[in-house]
Amino acid sequence: MPRYLMQRLLAFVPTLLGISILVFISLRLIPGNAITATLGTEAGMLTPAQRAALERYYGLDRPHLEQYFNWIGEALRGNLGISVRHGKPVLEVIWDRFPLTFQLALMSVLIALLIGIPLGLLSAVYHNSIIDLCGRLFALIGLALPNFLVGTLIIYFLSVWFGVLPNAGDFTRFTDDPIKNLGQMIFPAFTLGFSFASSLMRMTRSAMLEVLGEDYVRTARSKGLRERMVIRRHALRNSLIPVVTLIGVEIGYLLGGTFIVEFLFSLPGIGRLTVNGIQQRDYALVQGVTMFIAFNFVLVNLMVDLIYAAVDPRISYKHHA
Repeated sequence: MPRYLMQRLLAFVPTLLGISILVFISLRLIPGNAITATLGTEAGMLTPAQRAALERYYGLDRPHLEQYFNWIGEALRGNLGISVRHGKPVLEVIWDRFPLTFQLALMSVLIALLIGIPLGLLSAVYHNSIIDLCGRLFALIGLALPNFLVGTLIIYFLSVWFGVLPNAGDFTRFTDDPIKNLGQMIFPAFTLGFSFASSLMRMTRSAMLEVLGEDYVRTARSKGLRERMVIRRHALRNSLIPVVTLIGVEIGYLLGGTFIVEFLFSLPGIGRLTVNGIQQRDYALVQGVTMFIAFNFVLVNLMVDLIYAAVDPRISYKHHA
């Protein structure tokens, strides 16, 4: 296991390096730069001397290759640069926004787990019954409705029927007022969790149906074990591998921020921060946020691999040593 962990940690390096190159090149393929994004049409009125001075200020006067190596060298030392838009270190801006995104992701996954796994389990156990039909209908609706539509419907019904808005732009941190914070976060979390619960339900149902048809499950039943014991000890645990994979991918996605939901509910999270940074051509901010998201995604996938062994003891990483 330790050697496997070391191999995976070493694999982080080329992965993150490749992502850094892609994001660096992609940003510079977008027309405009920090000068035009800041000044707008007035940028065309700059004299050559003024433009040259601003390019030196923003570090745009150097060749792209030199810009990249300067940036990646500082990033390796923990310095992701200064955000032009915020006037603060990028890492400070990220840590200011990330708790909201982390909380939103955590609540969304929790809602999805509480709905998706039990519903998928019931649909598989009561295959082709009315319960299974309702479960599949729920999954179909959840997958068919995009997040922005679910969020819009929630806001519409809350505002029209109850005369309240989930969040009017005055976001409150959990540490300041937990009750008010949860009131603002529950509806965005449900918007994200609803779709994820549908995917989770389908995955759980499919995996359970496959496992319930295995020989060792039939053998357990033939030994006289109670159906509840057969499902809990033999079927459920062995069907969790694809479910854990789906959860890991979704957590990595959610930790990257969900701009549409954050925009709908006026939440100042990572996703909204990234889009605003792209619009402002804030190279340092977008590059830093992208690397932060990539690191989280790779880390979550490593954790998922380790959870495999805990869920299914048959999985071993000794062959990697």
